[in-house]
Amino acid sequence: MLERWNYLEEVFRHPYDAKLRSDRQIPAGDSPIRPSARRMTMASDVQVDNGVNVAALLSAREALTNAPEAANFKWRAMCEWKNGTHSHSTVESFFGLGEEQKHRKTFSFDADHPEVFASEDNGATPVEMVLVGLASCLTAGVAAVAQNRGIQLRSVKATLEGGMNIQGILGIDKDVRNGFDGIKVDFKIDADASEDDIKALVAQSQKRSAVFDIVTNPTNVFVNVNS
Repeated sequence: MLERWNYLEEVFRHPYDAKLRSDRQIPAGDSPIRPSARRMTMASDVQVDNGVNVAALLSAREALTNAPEAANFKWRAMCEWKNGTHSHSTVESFFGLGEEQKHRKTFSFDADHPEVFASEDNGATPVEMVLVGLASCLTAGVAAVAQNRGIQLRSVKATLEGGMNIQGILGIDKDVRNGFDGIKVDFKIDADASEDDIKALVAQSQKRSAVFDIVTNPTNVFVNVNS
């Protein structure tokens, strides 16, 4: 069990490490990959390279199945007001695998509103960042599913558009919601696969996307002040 736990931590810390992919063996008896799936994965390792270590992720899934408490993660972001509608946010640490974790470096994001809102346009709007999060999550899923299914990707581009009537946020009409009235995602994917197989990649990505779930289902949000 300890060896499996150490391997799980190694996988999550270095999921795309080429040496880990080629040299590190899953602890005896712990491989979650069925013989047929293992043959497919090994073949795709030779023929397909989308930069996703499917074997390691599958072994991590197996380990988390046997240690469900380690699957509880907490993601964090810190935001500081600068001036006007300009804010600066950072992402550095998170909780997972039973302990505190850190990214390789601190990631920074500036948010603001455009000049047509009488702001200084120091960064993307928060709603545009929501679109970025959704696009990034779905695109990552496409790459992972393609690797697992032995499909070589050549290019993946996603264009997102969210409609919004700003009468809501301006308090003009209380019957108009503040957020998006809908989001359109348009994928352009060039891959070594049929059109149906490419559509299936996107469908599976939607099915397992955390951000797609967040924006399509209610999420409890608790706001505390000076607590």
